Amino acid sequence: MRPFFGFTQRDVSGNLSLPFPPWTVPRVQRTHMPNSSSMTVFLLLEFADTRDLQLLHFWLFLGIYLAALLGNGLIITTVACDHRLHTPMYFFHLNLALLNLCTISTTVPKSMANSLWDTRAISHPGCAAQVFLFVFLISAEYFLLTVMAYDRYIAICKPLHYGTLLGSRACVHMAAAACGSGFLTAVLHTANTFSLPLYQGNAVDQFFCEIPQIFKLFCSAAYLREFGLLVVSVCLVFGCFVFIVLSYVQIFRAVLMIPSEQGRHKAFSTCLPHLAVVSLFISTAIFAYLKPPSISSPSLDLLVAVLYSVVPPAVSPLIYTRRNQALRDGIRKLITWAPFMHRETSHLSTNDCQVIPHQS
Repeated sequence: MRPFFGFTQRDVSGNLSLPFPPWTVPRVQRTHMPNSSSMTVFLLLEFADTRDLQLLHFWLFLGIYLAALLGNGLIITTVACDHRLHTPMYFFHLNLALLNLCTISTTVPKSMANSLWDTRAISHPGCAAQVFLFVFLISAEYFLLTVMAYDRYIAICKPLHYGTLLGSRACVHMAAAACGSGFLTAVLHTANTFSLPLYQGNAVDQFFCEIPQIFKLFCSAAYLREFGLLVVSVCLVFGCFVFIVLSYVQIFRAVLMIPSEQGRHKAFSTCLPHLAVVSLFISTAIFAYLKPPSISSPSLDLLVAVLYSVVPPAVSPLIYTRRNQALRDGIRKLITWAPFMHRETSHLSTNDCQVIPHQS
């Protein structure tokens, strides 16, 4: 028998044998997808596959983004410039508006750029940075909302101790603790997520890099590494939720005991905006992460992600200014004061630039 392409030959007994030792035969090993750190790009979910709908998505997100920038920017500038608003409640409003600006700037501009340039790609460092910033900002915002519930509880239930318990140093420490807790949460989740091996490609079924969607690219055993972090995070989130609920139970009980209707209205006007923002934030997040898998679909996941990541930062300024007369007056004063200051500055600069002739 002739050798088959030189790979077989007969031995002395006439049996077929290999022309090389058997231990030199390479083993067939199972091939895995590369580690997530070796992946160069991820592919995000696009809103539409036609050019007209992509441009519609771009202009829609641009309008929402500009509205969020304008609303939160006005709150930040008003609270910073109006000395009458230099109180603990408005200090926390300023920090919340700043977090809202950063949150919507983490996801929306990249999605707008992808629709405008008809692409889905995001680099691996860009995806990791987006995950880190989004988790950090969302976590810090949730912790800050918890601190704001404590602020309202002290202001209404223990008004005589308000200045002692919520001094300037205490407010700074609580805001820093909220941001520090969010930073630690983001570091742990981001480091754990991007150290796992990918098994199912690099297509993320969301318009931004979101941890639950990225985990769908991993094997089932990878969830065990995240389980401990998820348990700690769920316990922390649930503890904050219970604290907010108990705080508002005490607040409503104290408000209903106020004899005057005007006093009750003033107390409700400072509490209801915060409660509305908390309800919007928690309800959309719960539906996004705890909805039944039977109703899950890419289009529904996309809509829910928009509701909890894009809508709250844009709607929050409207909710806070709707029932807050002091904040509305400060914004109105800022808007009317800015053109006046521009005219005064222009007049002074014109006079200062005039050349005075030298008298001989």
